[in-house]
Amino acid sequence: MPPLKDDLEVINSNNDDNVNLWQSILNDVQKHGNPKLNPNKQIVVLGDNESGKTTMVAKLQGIENSSKGSGLEYAYINVRDEYRDDHTRLSVWVLDGDPAHSDLLKFALNEETFQDTLVILTVSMTTPWGILEQLQHWSSVLADHLDKLKLDIDLRQNKKHSMIKKWLEYIEPGDELEPASPMKRSSRNLGDDDNEEIDTSALPEGTLTNNLGLDIVVVVTKTDYIQTLEKEQDYRDEHLDFMQQWIRKFCLQHGAALFYTSAKEDKNCDLLYKYLTHRIYGFPFHTPALVVEKDAVFIPAGWDNVKKISILHENMHSCKQDDYYRDVIVQPATRKAVSRETEILAEDEQAFLAKLQQNAFGGAPPSGRDNSLRTAPITGMQPSPRKLDGAKVVNSPGGEGVLANFFNSLLHKKTGSPNTSMVNKSGGPESLSEKAVMRSDAQAELDKLARKKLAPPSSGNASNTSSVDLDATDC
Repeated sequence: MPPLKDDLEVINSNNDDNVNLWQSILNDVQKHGNPKLNPNKQIVVLGDNESGKTTMVAKLQGIENSSKGSGLEYAYINVRDEYRDDHTRLSVWVLDGDPAHSDLLKFALNEETFQDTLVILTVSMTTPWGILEQLQHWSSVLADHLDKLKLDIDLRQNKKHSMIKKWLEYIEPGDELEPASPMKRSSRNLGDDDNEEIDTSALPEGTLTNNLGLDIVVVVTKTDYIQTLEKEQDYRDEHLDFMQQWIRKFCLQHGAALFYTSAKEDKNCDLLYKYLTHRIYGFPFHTPALVVEKDAVFIPAGWDNVKKISILHENMHSCKQDDYYRDVIVQPATRKAVSRETEILAEDEQAFLAKLQQNAFGGAPPSGRDNSLRTAPITGMQPSPRKLDGAKVVNSPGGEGVLANFFNSLLHKKTGSPNTSMVNKSGGPESLSEKAVMRSDAQAELDKLARKKLAPPSSGNASNTSSVDLDATDC
């Protein structure tokens, strides 16, 4: 029996419903499913020089050695979705801390890349007194740069609404109604901007008062230096709590997450990578806030509020929560080390001449000799060689007094004044002929001694030789 007309209409209607049902499922999967990883996503890293930007990026890349660049440096992080066997490269731009390079920011963050950018602000625990000023400075640089861009007004407004929505929809890990499947990404982290109205009055006090429309993560690097601050600069827990409450207030105003990291001790580096991929690609993330360890703090965006921050105020005894940051975290006065070249001092002239005198006579003068042969440090105006003319060493046997007179004239010459030896005690000029005679006598005596040493000894002159040797011992 052939089907009735009414039965055919029912069958056709069911077929249409099935087609519409499958079409609806496919559209829903396409819209809210798990698309491929977006290859256009990027991170822009801002911060002062020596704030640990390059080392942090190297840790995110999973490499040990990092090379510092200048200006605007580019790197990338390999991101892999293990559950879907999908991978991509996450671009990373690192801006130099020199203010002269701020104009280069336009090559990394512009109208085309604005909606796909996450910003990391880095500060270092090695300079805790400058943390708040640096955060405020780079926030101002970022805001000024965005104002200069020719961004679509609706696009920027949607991004601001998206930031508010993410904050309000934050759910503490473990509080979800249904356990998150590893195969399901959070659609609210994929950048879907719903056009529904958002009640900004629902935001907690002091939250997103400076909404730039960008995901921001504040990273405090080198937290292992806290131990040095405690030992060398007498930092206590209240100082660390005072710093943390100011940093958290800044993050609250900008809707930013907060990380304390240490590449040296490998603290929170892996957690930072997981959080970034969660915020950028919507990967599952189940780590709650960490506030117990003072050098490994983690505050996810959406978790914090003024009431939670006020818990830190209980440990502040010598300072108040509203005190000026620099009045409590004071920069120590350090003297800049000046590198000086090693100075080589020449030997004192008088000491050198004293050695020369001793070598000329075969040793130090004997105690029985006149004190005029001994040397002493010379200060001021020295007696002229005229005074030595009357000394009995002039009439010493063998003409050795002439040599002594000659060496003493050198010893009493004033250093640095070549004409001093020609001025007597009263200030008058000394006779040049007398000085010339003295030198000629000294030369003649030296020649005489040289001839005596070269002449062969004779038996007839034994007595004379012994007398000469006796005289020589007196010298």
